[in-house]
Amino acid sequence: MAEIGRVLTAMVTPFTEDGEVDYPQARKLAKSLLASGSDGLVIGGTTGEAPSMSDEERLKLFAEVKNAIGDSGAVVAGTTDNNTYRSIEVSREAEAVGADAILMTVPAYNKPTQGGLVKHFIAIAEAVSIPGILYNVPSRTALNMTAGTTLKLAEVPNIVGVKEASSDADQIAYVIKGAPDGFNVWSGNDNETFSIVSTGGYGVVSVASNIIGNQVKGLIGAVLEGDIERAAGEHLRLLPIFNALFFITNPIPVRYAMNRSGFNVGPPPPDASGRRRDGRVCSAVRSDHGSIPNRSPQRLMQS
Repeated sequence: MAEIGRVLTAMVTPFTEDGEVDYPQARKLAKSLLASGSDGLVIGGTTGEAPSMSDEERLKLFAEVKNAIGDSGAVVAGTTDNNTYRSIEVSREAEAVGADAILMTVPAYNKPTQGGLVKHFIAIAEAVSIPGILYNVPSRTALNMTAGTTLKLAEVPNIVGVKEASSDADQIAYVIKGAPDGFNVWSGNDNETFSIVSTGGYGVVSVASNIIGNQVKGLIGAVLEGDIERAAGEHLRLLPIFNALFFITNPIPVRYAMNRSGFNVGPPPPDASGRRRDGRVCSAVRSDHGSIPNRSPQRLMQS
């Protein structure tokens, strides 16, 4: 089983023009991401557009990616929704097809109590033997998982961390301070990676690392080396890219950026301002790096 690393890329899911999952492209993309700074991949999360896929498609995607990368990187499978029993079923099946861990998202729409969250996540975690990572993203789910709830769940043996996207600095710091050994905090927002890792967080589940993985890895590396001045400079240098990828709903901008990189992931969701958006994202990358990294299938096959 692959180790769950610090730079986990929230991998874009390639689709065909007909809206089908493009599994060959997914395999190529997974290999490319690991070659450019990613330690592991979150498959079927927010950026991967899990709601756009059936359970069968998600499971096949988990298997295809794991078969492509083997133990060179961790596959963290986004398996959960607001139905506990269905979450258990998909999580078990994800483990069976080779996933190294599961990502357990706070349920959307239902708005359970904090006690309900504890029961929901414990039921899922106890149904599998692979590690589980909690995912707190109140901007998507309309419910914040409190620090107290997170720390209570941190005592569950195979719940090994949380992807924190609440943007509540006090809450995140409280979790970092109170977490037991072996429980890690990943930033759920690229523009908060520097602050979270600087205060003891472990890493990031990154959207930006779909296109600038080595730079994201370098930012975290500078913090871990104690070179805060260099890390801060790198954060400020990359901040326009982080913000450009989120100036409208993720994953629309990053899908444009991936296509412009020479790696076709299929059309983004339709939007009238596409040309303006495309220009903004690509300009942010070019202003810092000169060009978007090339991940064309031809280059991948030659590597």
